[in-house]
Amino acid sequence: MLKILVTYESRTGNTKEIAEAIFEAVEGDKTIVPIRERPDCDDFSLIFIGFPVISHSIPINVETFLKSIPAGKKIAFFSTHGTLTGSRLSREAIEYAATLTTKAHLLGTFSCRGKVSLEALDTLGKSPEHTAWTEMAASARSHPDEGDLNDARAFARWILTLYAQP
Repeated sequence: MLKILVTYESRTGNTKEIAEAIFEAVEGDKTIVPIRERPDCDDFSLIFIGFPVISHSIPINVETFLKSIPAGKKIAFFSTHGTLTGSRLSREAIEYAATLTTKAHLLGTFSCRGKVSLEALDTLGKSPEHTAWTEMAASARSHPDEGDLNDARAFARWILTLYAQP
């Protein structure tokens, strides 16, 4: 029987919103829990793992969790970020996360924009090298929106079809 874990790290609530949309979209024996609660992966056959992109990378507790995933587990990543979806900045964290789980079977990835904290915008906006990023991130303040949540639900259903394939 398929047992699904949706686990996430969320700093501003964006990734938690996406995690909840994914959880809502999957049916069956499922659990949702923050990564900080150290879920045991052994009991689950499919794991959705979410994180915010921070400085082109992933939070350290997410890195630690990813390194602990047993070989052969089927996983899917989802992330939120202030940059434009598909940009180099949004892809780097997913690519790095994938290098930490080479023994697991990565079925797919999803990312969407998410609002950035005003504190981060203010701090980074003071550095000339971050001006373009700050302007781009400020435009993400309405995300995740209903379209993003619907895309996350569709992603979850798609991952379930991939899980069923040999």
